[in-house]
Amino acid sequence: MTWSIIAKDPETGSFGVAVTTKFFAVGALCPYGSARVGALATQAFVNPLYGYDGMRLLSEGRSADEIVSILTAADPGREVRQLHVIDREGRAAAHTGCECVDWCGHLSEDGVSVAGNMLAGPAVIETSLETFKRRTDLPFAERLMSALDAGQAEGGDKRGKQSAALKIWRTELYPVLDLRVDDHPEPLAELRRLYGVAHERFLAFMDAMATRTNPAGITDRAWIDQRAREINERTL
Repeated sequence: MTWSIIAKDPETGSFGVAVTTKFFAVGALCPYGSARVGALATQAFVNPLYGYDGMRLLSEGRSADEIVSILTAADPGREVRQLHVIDREGRAAAHTGCECVDWCGHLSEDGVSVAGNMLAGPAVIETSLETFKRRTDLPFAERLMSALDAGQAEGGDKRGKQSAALKIWRTELYPVLDLRVDDHPEPLAELRRLYGVAHERFLAFMDAMATRTNPAGITDRAWIDQRAREINERTL
């Protein structure tokens, strides 16, 4: 009922997950991640324990292959699950259970993985992956959204559209960007609209947020105002 893309940005080291489906609030339970650690998505018959246990294993430095094996081996419901993981080194691995609804499958390469189930066909994930790899001219978030747009153009979820989400982790445990469209007739278009709104001031505020290396963050409002202007000019 879903397809998603997880990736590591080779330029910044950020991790990201973008996902869409014909189901309510896909961003609530499918995407997980953390800076310097990795990211994953659990879908089909979602198992949120994959998210929490998977992130613990990623924080221990386990490989993506190892994590997929550990999580699915411990789960009696694994054949109705889909899971893909990218670790801190950018290695990706995936599992698509044999009882997931067709069309279902995954494609994983170094630095990126795309997986989906209940799709119009394999072109959905094939085109998503090709688009992400080709659009290196775009910022990381836009590459992820463009990948979903390309998959949607190939038919996407064969039942239709409803929700979408985009999460990016840059340097901290918290995401620098966390956008959710829980219920909308055109969730990918709405996701892009929210991304545009985030450029007005939110992204500048996140650049000023407290970090482990700068626990105070930046509290100078003039700096935030200037940063917001720079971000908006960059997107013109």
